[in-house]
Order: sequence, then structure tokens, then C-alpha cells
Amino acid sequence: MSKILNIKNVGKSFTLHTQGSLEIPVFKGIDFSIKAGECIALTGASGAGKSTFMRMIYANYICSQGSIEIRHKGDWLNLVAATPHEVIDVRCHTLGYVSQFLRVIPRVATLEIVAEPLIATGVAKDIAIEKAKSLLARLRIPEHLWTLSPLTFSGGEQQRVNIARSFIVDYPIMLLDEPTASLDQANRHTVFDFIEEAKKKGTAVIGIFHDQEARDTLCTGTFDVTQYQV
Repeated sequence: MSKILNIKNVGKSFTLHTQGSLEIPVFKGIDFSIKAGECIALTGASGAGKSTFMRMIYANYICSQGSIEIRHKGDWLNLVAATPHEVIDVRCHTLGYVSQFLRVIPRVATLEIVAEPLIATGVAKDIAIEKAKSLLARLRIPEHLWTLSPLTFSGGEQQRVNIARSFIVDYPIMLLDEPTASLDQANRHTVFDFIEEAKKKGTAVIGIFHDQEARDTLCTGTFDVTQYQV
């Protein structure tokens, strides 16, 4: 398996501008890599910075030092130094992210929300819609809800829409922030299936799993972020 993400000597601190530009160090000297088809669980106690580290990989947070190199369209790209246009292109084609919260435009139908990331890659709308239907059906979202905005849904239903939207594209790398939180056992196992299918296609998965069954079933290794806390 080939390496697809390589992180070297990464550090992060936050500057509190409302507190006289006080600087709060978080991480220092993170070294991490993952290969295609692997699934690595981020570990550490609550508040250790697992989600922060994931947002650093996704370029939501700017790193204070080091490099985050990602294999994108056949070439290596350092996300720490990437332009906004390059980051958007990486998120469109290479790097998927299941966050803990679904953020959508009001009044847009669930089916369109799920299909949109695939359409953005250049896939025809009718093909994307059919794939969206398949994912929503597998995740047990009733068909009569597909034309409604997910803002009216329960927390568990919104999480399933979030998962369908993220897995509709075959991203080479997936970031999963508690993907099975608030899901019942049947839907949890469906998400396990999605992840296993992605791994078999060569997707590298980095996840935060508080579910021990998920870690035991899916993960090929772990990465403890606490060893890099400042």
C-alpha cells in the first residue's frame, strides 16, 4: 500500500486576540502518516485535541509549523502552504470529512444535498441523484423525507444525511469525527459497511471512534494525540 498522507513536525497554537493576543500552544512536533486502505483511530481523552488535529488535516485550522502533505491528483501538495483554491480542490476530489454537525442551506431538499458533492466533481446530475437515493435507502432514511430539508430531521437522521453526503464521493482520504454517534445499532453497522467498502477501494480513513466496537472492527492502527500536547 502506498503512502497517501504524510505529516511532519506539525505544531498548532491559538491566538486569543480578545485577551491581548495571548498565545495558547496545543500541539508540537506531530509526525503521522497513513497508507491507502488503512484505518487509523485517533485516541486520547476528551479534550485531548483529536478534533483539532482532524481540522488541521482538513485545513480548517492553520498550522503554526510543519507540513501536511497529501497525495492529490497524482502529486504531493502541502496543505499548510496551499492556496484557498487548492484547498477547495482537495476537498472536492481527495479529502472527505464527516463532521459531528450537518451544515446545509435551508429549504434545499435532502436528495440534492447528498448528491451535490458528486455533482461538483463533474458527474452528471441524474447519476449523482441515483447514487444519493441508494445511500439514503441503505441508511434507512424514508423516501418521503428525501424532498424535505434535513433541518427538520432528528439528530440521528441528520447524521445519516451527513454520512451519505460524505460517502457519495470515493475520496482517497476520509476524515470521520464520531461518525456513529447518535446512531442505532442497525445504522451503525451500515456505516461500518460503508467504511469497509471504502477501505477495499483503497481509501485511507482517519477516525475518532468512541465506539469500542467500531475501533475493534474497522481500525488497522491507532494514533495517540496526547503525546504531542504542549
